[in-house]
Amino acid sequence: MKRFDSSSDQPELSQTGRKVVSKDDKEVSTSSRAWTDPATHQVGLLNRLVSVEDYEPFIGPEVVERILSKARALQGFKVVNFNSTFYGGGVAELLSAMTLLMNSLGIKAEWRVIQGRPDFFNITKKMHNALQGADINLSEIKTTIFEEVNFENAVRNRIDHDMVVVHDPQPLPLIDHFPKKCPWLWRCHIELSNPDCPTWKYLTGFIEKYDAVILSHGDYQQNLPIPQLIFMPAINPFSIKNKELTTAEMDDRLDQYKIPVDLPLIVQVSRFDRWKDPAGVVEAFKLAQKEIDATLVLLGNFATDDPEGARVYEHLASIREERILVLPNGDDTALVNTLQRRAAVVLQKSLREGFGLTVTEAMWKGTPVIGGNVGGIRSQIQDGVNGFLVSSVKDAADRIVQLLKDARLREQMGRKARQAVTERFLLTRYLEQYLGLFGAFETIFRLPDSWHGKPEL
Repeated sequence: MKRFDSSSDQPELSQTGRKVVSKDDKEVSTSSRAWTDPATHQVGLLNRLVSVEDYEPFIGPEVVERILSKARALQGFKVVNFNSTFYGGGVAELLSAMTLLMNSLGIKAEWRVIQGRPDFFNITKKMHNALQGADINLSEIKTTIFEEVNFENAVRNRIDHDMVVVHDPQPLPLIDHFPKKCPWLWRCHIELSNPDCPTWKYLTGFIEKYDAVILSHGDYQQNLPIPQLIFMPAINPFSIKNKELTTAEMDDRLDQYKIPVDLPLIVQVSRFDRWKDPAGVVEAFKLAQKEIDATLVLLGNFATDDPEGARVYEHLASIREERILVLPNGDDTALVNTLQRRAAVVLQKSLREGFGLTVTEAMWKGTPVIGGNVGGIRSQIQDGVNGFLVSSVKDAADRIVQLLKDARLREQMGRKARQAVTERFLLTRYLEQYLGLFGAFETIFRLPDSWHGKPEL
């Protein structure tokens, strides 16, 4: 059977059998060997944390040293992150990679996931949708449940840190339940270009108690009395999802899920979420099929804090065809990696998108991406240069056809996409922004006004 393969040359193995990522004939180990401490004769762990030094072939020694210098001034700094899910989306992936990288630098970074009842997550999903422009009925019973669950989580947690970072709206009210002994930051990963006014007004009552807000795009800034910072997300190139895979490893994943390779693969990888517009992708693919032969693969997963995912998946499963595959196996990160590498084209036809790390991942692998002309996708794709931005089903179909008919264009765009991620969207840049922020807050010791002019006792 003829195999369509748009991937580039595969990496070699080092003499120790470890995979390497090469750039300019340099090798970067993605794992480590066991070691023995000569003083204690204890054997260390086989695995180790990815370090900033591992990024040197991509970012250069000067940037590595600059980051290490900033980190040395923050030794023992304690930061705790709160969010609402441990897997299933970009926030969890960012927190997993970032907290480990910080700990490798001597910063005590923690990650805590709040717990909640199903009705709590139904409400917070509606809030999420509202922040992206949907209309919801934010009733008193909904806000009561929202605040009550946050109070219960506050009871379970202890905070004795130098900084608290709260991610997205789900844990937002936590700030009401702790004595404020350090800076609190709200990190919003959601697109905020046109939030529902009543929902935004309600949440602003909590947001204004924070010391700063971190957003993923400048267009998301709102009328707030506190600083608003722009930190674009980034990827860990050494994760299973992003590191180089051998041909045998990729063939194994494709065989495992019975994904045909006789025709070009068109792929979208994302949570099963209506904002990712998977139905629009299917429609665009069917239009493109009038001119090209290909296989569409929609690979998704379910976030633990998103109760709508199952309904989206059920709808997609009902419209499957021989050349339209819908796979709920997005938690298999080696499969994600394989599909993003083997695809002729990757789509991320989102209707709203805070940033879109799946775009970054595919670009890192040198695959051209067709993305929705929204939110953070616009920060990554330079239309017509390292990918395409589209605003309709027809636009997406036309770009699919154009890329499948032009192998040279795919190669050129893929190369420029990889370069863009190397320069702007690796985790070390995101880390350095946080290090700068940690060291920027001023400690102010000030007597309250009631003490002014008090006579001596």
